[in-house]
Amino acid sequence: MEAALVIDIGNTYTKIAVFKHNQMLLNEQYLQLVPAIINNILDNYPVARAIISSVKKDSQEWQGLLAAKVPLIYFNAGMTSGITNHYLTPQTLGLDRLAAVIGAYYLYPGKSNIVIDGGTCITYDWVDDGGNYFGGSISPGLNMRYKALNNYTAGLPLISADENFAAASGNNTTSAILSGVQNGIKYELEGFIESYKNNGKEMNVILSGGDSIFFDTLLKNSIFAPYIKIEPYLVLKGLNAAIQTNND
Repeated sequence: MEAALVIDIGNTYTKIAVFKHNQMLLNEQYLQLVPAIINNILDNYPVARAIISSVKKDSQEWQGLLAAKVPLIYFNAGMTSGITNHYLTPQTLGLDRLAAVIGAYYLYPGKSNIVIDGGTCITYDWVDDGGNYFGGSISPGLNMRYKALNNYTAGLPLISADENFAAASGNNTTSAILSGVQNGIKYELEGFIESYKNNGKEMNVILSGGDSIFFDTLLKNSIFAPYIKIEPYLVLKGLNAAIQTNND
């Protein structure tokens, strides 16, 4: 059975997956992808086509190699795969955000979904049960907030997130920062979810990205916990949905 190779080139990592229909056969990430890795994948999996989503403008050597061996398409704003994109400037919409929304609607058709991606930034994107996408929100990510407090002040230390911190407030500088950042994100998450919930329809809360498990911990005691679904590979699944529904 033929398979699809899905590649998501981010600012830091390149994530790859091989799918047979909806089954993920391979999932890896690299700081730098090289031709030998591509050759190894093509030798070991029946890849019949490939799709690339990239935040970078320049092409790399392995991309030419891949294009020479299998049909290759580049994910773009026109590949909506069942989503009606109402974003006013679709060409400026981050392809990872679009792929995540496509993935959400593909995995949970006929459902309203708020997609919360916890990466360098936190993005909030909502697609309704009819597949209509109007946009979303972008805010600083977890680690960005900690670094900003250290970089833009003279006396605040750089600390790391603590999943065991659960206090409402801090009683020293470290715990005050933990409270401000982590409780701040918790309240932000709850606020955005509540605002979309007010549309009056049941919806899924889909957590994706590197901080998805941490966000799930923040929300575990909230009223929204029953609606949460963790999809760490949502962007890759969205790209797979795009190539499955754009065979031409």
